Amino acid sequence: MKTLIEKVAFVTGGTRGMGEAIVKRLASEGASVAFTYINSQEKAAGLVAEIEANGGRALAIRADAATPGAITDAVAKTVARFSRIDILVNNAAISVAGPVEQAADRVAEYDRQIDVNIKAVAEAVRSTVKFMPDGGRIINIGSVGGRRIGGPYLSDYAATKAAVGAYSRGLAWDLAPRNITVNTVEPGAIDTDMLPSDPAIRELYINAIPLKRLGKPEEIAAVVNFLASAEAGYITGSAFSIDGGINA
Repeated sequence: MKTLIEKVAFVTGGTRGMGEAIVKRLASEGASVAFTYINSQEKAAGLVAEIEANGGRALAIRADAATPGAITDAVAKTVARFSRIDILVNNAAISVAGPVEQAADRVAEYDRQIDVNIKAVAEAVRSTVKFMPDGGRIINIGSVGGRRIGGPYLSDYAATKAAVGAYSRGLAWDLAPRNITVNTVEPGAIDTDMLPSDPAIRELYINAIPLKRLGKPEEIAAVVNFLASAEAGYITGSAFSIDGGINA
């Protein structure tokens, strides 16, 4: 039985990796899904076509999360098409890593990371809740890096993801009177293009994970789908580590 029939979902960063898996899973469960992308117009169109071929409804919106107002505009386009938003999934994120000593030479990159990973999340929430019925769902994609630093050069990225977790917990209080739940999903090493492509580095990741494998985007999508469903109505302010046991 489909769990999200007649629901409307808005997903940021929906054409790659976890975002694509989340869009497909929510659509397969009956939700109408709008999602953002930056450059992958052909892939975005293909994803919409795939969902519509399976009887679903989808909308691809070009929006750079780092641009102020872009997510707000995307929310407006979603509401214009589907009338409301029941489920918000803040998935768009980037990772900028490097020695602290070099950060001063890469200020624009680090600023963009803050814009995408923190500011755009807040913008999406603020613009969406105006159109979200009571009982809605907000699911923010954080990272195990927000609570456990697995190696060097990740301090700035980890700080942004820790902020997402703290923001989610605060929102859980703020939106509880409207019965809107807010939770964080914290992926570990997931087999997407955000991981280094070097086989030796990937092997290092795998060896550090108790289950000795990378996670699958579909495994993240499954948890997001559960949190978006009616069955998760008493869960809010929580964080779910999907990490193969690395945080155990």
